[in-house]
Formats: sequence, structure tokens, C-alpha cells
Amino acid sequence: MSRARVARRIAAGAAYGGGGIGLIGAATVGVVLAEVQLAKRTVGGGHADPPRSDGRYGRAYGEEPGRPDCSEPVRFAMLGDSTAAGQGVHRAGQTPGALLAAGLAAVAERPVDLRNVALPGAQSDDLDRQVTLVLSDPAWVPDVCVIMIGANDVTHRMPPTRSVRHLSAAVRRLRTAGAEVVVGTCPDLGTVENVYQPLRWLARRVSRQLAAAQTIGVVEQGGRTVSLGDLLGPEFAANPRELFGPDNYHPSAEGYATAAMAVLPTLCAALGLWPEEERPDISRREGFLPVARAAAQAAAEGGTEVTPAMPAGPRGPWALLKRRRRRRIHHTPDPSPLPR
Repeated sequence: MSRARVARRIAAGAAYGGGGIGLIGAATVGVVLAEVQLAKRTVGGGHADPPRSDGRYGRAYGEEPGRPDCSEPVRFAMLGDSTAAGQGVHRAGQTPGALLAAGLAAVAERPVDLRNVALPGAQSDDLDRQVTLVLSDPAWVPDVCVIMIGANDVTHRMPPTRSVRHLSAAVRRLRTAGAEVVVGTCPDLGTVENVYQPLRWLARRVSRQLAAAQTIGVVEQGGRTVSLGDLLGPEFAANPRELFGPDNYHPSAEGYATAAMAVLPTLCAALGLWPEEERPDISRREGFLPVARAAAQAAAEGGTEVTPAMPAGPRGPWALLKRRRRRRIHHTPDPSPLPR
């Protein structure tokens, strides 16, 4: 069965309350469990709390004389798991939330207030709690949110329909509140250095199937997605010492910068700030596709954006597949405290 069809089945099960769709055959369970136990002994360790990245970035833009339009900060929220929180690095400025906030401030030429409610170890069923935290202050409704989630759903064997259901509900709540939403889909767990075959192959397959299904669920709720799996996969496999952190599982500072470079163009485009046109560029193999096909293609090629495009037709909703040009994110200072 093609990845597009599997993703559509998972997303349909999530939308209509279907049961879990197994992604791993029963005959492989014994081998997989043995490999999981080996991986647990060789991956991880030293999981210190991630640095707090909440605060104001680009404060100088709000202090420029003669530019009152720049004084109002962009409100930016980060949700998700340990990747969204920045576990594995030691400075706030190295976390993906800080990198994205600083990059957004530079593009918008406005200060950016970041609130990060991501929780290391979180699965998609924690998103309801995180969204409630983000929306708890009526005076601080985010303009845009980034969600990075999915890896723990795979490692804890959460049924993919349940995973997508929780993510879709979170996106729907945020969109209803008026926020733009960008989701970095499930990373490719087959790139973890100390995960061996056949678990490596299975982890890659399940990760990409979940990423494709996440894309369908998010786009159907009016959000945008960016595929992280294949983007980080080849770089992590080729440079594990550089792109993985000390625990051999979470990204290093350079790994987080690579992910942030992929997400930043879509984050800015969601707010109408990216200089590229929203029309597809044929030379970069962009175009309008049924959402399931767009999701499958994005899952196979990291850094690919999928955006809602048109109302549903005979083949379901359509989406715009974009491959935006990335910009290098430079050194990010630690944040200033948010004003009270």
C-alpha cells in the first residue's frame, strides 16, 4: 500500500474515531522488542532539563525611533516534545524556539515574544494541556504557533490514528483562537545512530507514515506543515557526532539550527512576511496536489512545506507543495525577560 493511502487511512481513522491501524506486522514484534531493549541501553542518558527560552527577541526593533508600527511584538508560542523544548543543548539561544524567534524578529523587523510550553517526553495527547496553557491568558493570544511532536508517539507505540486525532484537535483550537499554526512533522527515527536493523528500517517507515498522516490532519484544520524527517536524516547519518547531542538521540546545537532553517520560511510565510510568492514554482517541482499525495511527497523530502490550497473536491482537499529557499540562522542571543 502506498504511503499516501496509508496516511489517508490513518487520518480518516483519526477524524472519524476509527481504531488504531497497526503499522508493524505481528510477525516482527519479537525482533523489534529485542532491538528496542538494545537501543534503550545504548541511546540516551544525561537528560538535563532544557534551558528556558521564553522571553523577548529582537528587542532593539521595538526601540527604534520613528517606527511606532514596530513597537507591538509578534506573539509566538512553541509547543511539543523535547525537540521543541530544545533538550540536549545548554544555552537558551541554541534551542529551536529561540532560533525561530530571533529569525522571525529579523524578518519582521519587530520584537518577538516567545512562550515555550513544550514538555520533554510529551506525546500528542499532552497537546491539549499545552494549548490550554498557551490560551490561558486572554491578553496574550499567539499570532503564530509552532508544534514539533511525534517521535515519542512512535517510540511509545501510540496508535497513529490517536496521535493524529490529538494533533488535529490542537491545531483546530489554536486556529479557532486566531493563531497561525506550523507543525514540524515526526522526525525520522531511523537516523538515530545506535538503532540497528531491522528496527532502523521499521522506525524510518513508521516515522514517515506518521509524518504523512500528521500533514493531512494539520492541513485539513487550516495549518501548515514542514517535513523534518528526510531533511535531518541524511545529515544526521553522515555527521552523527556533529548533529546529535551528547545523548546520541537529541539534536546538537547545529542540528537544531538545521531544523530551524527549514521551519523559519514557513513560519514567516504564515504571517505574510516571506518574500517568496505563494504561487508554485515549477522549476522547484512545486504544485497543487491532493493532500494525501502532497503529504506522502513531503514525508519523503525534508524541508517541504504543505499548505491548504483549495476546498475539497472529488478526490478530497487539495494542498500546495512548496520547497522554500532557506536562510542561514546566525548566532542567537539569549532572550530578554518578557515585560510584566
